[in-house]
Amino acid sequence: MNRTEHRIRIDIGVCTYRRPELEQTLCSLAVIAVPVGAEIRIVVADNDDTPSAKGRVDALRALVPHEIVYVHCPSSNISIARNACLDNAKGDFLAFIDDDETASEDWVVRLIETAEATNADVVLGPVKAIYSKDAPRWMRRGDFHSTFPVWVGDRIVTGYTCNALLRLAATSLAGRRFNLALGRSGGEDTEFFTHMHRMGGKIAYAPAAWVQEPVPAKRAAFSWLAKRKFRFGQTHGRLIEAGSGLAGRIRQLVLAFAKSGFCAIASAIFLFSPVRRNQYFLRASMHAGVVIGLLGVREIEQYGAAEARSS
Repeated sequence: MNRTEHRIRIDIGVCTYRRPELEQTLCSLAVIAVPVGAEIRIVVADNDDTPSAKGRVDALRALVPHEIVYVHCPSSNISIARNACLDNAKGDFLAFIDDDETASEDWVVRLIETAEATNADVVLGPVKAIYSKDAPRWMRRGDFHSTFPVWVGDRIVTGYTCNALLRLAATSLAGRRFNLALGRSGGEDTEFFTHMHRMGGKIAYAPAAWVQEPVPAKRAAFSWLAKRKFRFGQTHGRLIEAGSGLAGRIRQLVLAFAKSGFCAIASAIFLFSPVRRNQYFLRASMHAGVVIGLLGVREIEQYGAAEARSS
């Protein structure tokens, strides 16, 4: 890209819902390195019923050297907030970061470097979970909350929005929006990137584009992880079901059921090894979710108002 002819514009979308950690997120964006010849603009999409984050955003405007656009987009449906970021993005790229994450100094620089080197439609970065000393030891040792791309052979076929860069002019992203029906269950990002990839979109990975995410007490629990894995499996199963006929669905049902059973048995074998035991049990939960998704059962509600109630 010839930066003398075109000043690259990067929007950063932050979807928020009643999280005071938004302040740390915006403060981290205030000190990130800006790619040479680029300008950054931040879009904060507030998904609460009332504009509860507006005062916090306004108080930080003087501290953040980038333009901040505040959008109130009720209510309690993360897809609405993600779509608001897409609708208000005016740049060449849109990066997504969660409202409880903090960006590393070179976050955007590394994402843009990879986008230019690979000409990918989407670039994913890793999310490093930060555990408190009160988190279970097996959880800290196994690092169950960090997020990385899932590779299928030499390709990444789906993605996530907790650390992603989208090339807004890409044909595979033209007019694409997040599914409102999944905005309270989660899985809207998996579906979004899966369909984008099926339309020929390329997804790349920038391993140095780190963001960090603290793990709160309510998520530092095996039950939360199991529920999350089950829901992920449901989404995966539903996407498989939508793309296959009856024979293919039956084949996938048998395969997912067998995988769930195998992982359950392996979990029992590693009963006295907490990390391995829980890894296999969570895989069993995921494959059980695939079975349920293939049978057409909708995803469980997990985010937005449901998450607020559980806390």
